[in-house]
Amino acid sequence: MAYNGIISLISDTETRPTQAMRRAMAGAEVGDEQKGEDPTVNQLQERVADLLGKEAALWFPGGTMCNFVAIRVHTRPADAILADGMAHIVRAESAGAAFSSGVLIEPIASERGIFGPAQLDEALARIATAPPPYGPPPRLLCVEQTHNFGGGAVWRSNELAELSAHARARGLALHMDGARLMNAVVATGTSARSFAATVDSVWMDFTKGLGAPIGAVLAGSRSFITEARRQKHIFAGAMRQAGIAAAGCLHALDHHIERLAEDHEHARRLAAGLQEIPGVRVRTAVPETNMVFFDPSALGLSSATFLAGLAAHGVRMGEVRGEIRAVTHLDITRADIDTTLAAIRTVASTPGAPEHAPADHRPY
Repeated sequence: MAYNGIISLISDTETRPTQAMRRAMAGAEVGDEQKGEDPTVNQLQERVADLLGKEAALWFPGGTMCNFVAIRVHTRPADAILADGMAHIVRAESAGAAFSSGVLIEPIASERGIFGPAQLDEALARIATAPPPYGPPPRLLCVEQTHNFGGGAVWRSNELAELSAHARARGLALHMDGARLMNAVVATGTSARSFAATVDSVWMDFTKGLGAPIGAVLAGSRSFITEARRQKHIFAGAMRQAGIAAAGCLHALDHHIERLAEDHEHARRLAAGLQEIPGVRVRTAVPETNMVFFDPSALGLSSATFLAGLAAHGVRMGEVRGEIRAVTHLDITRADIDTTLAAIRTVASTPGAPEHAPADHRPY
């Protein structure tokens, strides 16, 4: 639904907690999270550990901190980690891994964020051109599920299993940025536990498609989580009565997973409609999940001009690396998609659109 007359497709972080979620949060039992005494946080951690098939899990305020802490636990300063060159940890976390863990990130080239053993070996070979003690030891491989800049692309379980076996044979630990893991679960019918079984650590976000205002949970072995808790404190991530927020996450687990299929259907409807508009090139012609990337330049409009035109019609999208990105979520209805397509058709056919947009380059 539109808020204040605005349909926001900038990101699935735009979601607002539902009234039912707000009631669950207002009634949450709370305690000191830092001391492990918040019963609602503890319940959430136990549920996520079980959901992902891991020994233990740990609450965090947000997902980027999960990545930073996981990398810190898995590595030592001057190690190398590997990730797709367009991964969130590479392009959208302010070089935080380098700052907080002192690691080198070796990028892996891929088409849409999904790569195989051969591409991993190519990246490892680049590191190996400087033999010990001159080159950094590769320690960790990171994958992103779903892949944001890959257009919401989904790793299939067989792809992850093959890559995981290959990486482990080369002495690498594996970490999954699972910001949109549940989108992949719904899109493929593969369980979260099956995806998580291929990696040593994994986190899932509750503030995107699942619609909670705060929270992410990192999972792994008991020893991994023990050290992660210490690092979380170092990163200033410890909280007090966090059960108020954790209750929203528990509500999302109970009520907002299956409905992600609606977001995927809305994204496909948007992509199909865009392809009927001459001059619009859609990269994600059949979206796998809830993201649509497209290029309006053939309309003779810059991205800024296009976005300004949309904004004038009450629709907000964002620019990501020269493309327009639209992300569906629980606050977007089928009617909103139809209104959005009508606005795009109007902008595409109207000369002299506004020259300045309320630019939003939000990458998450």
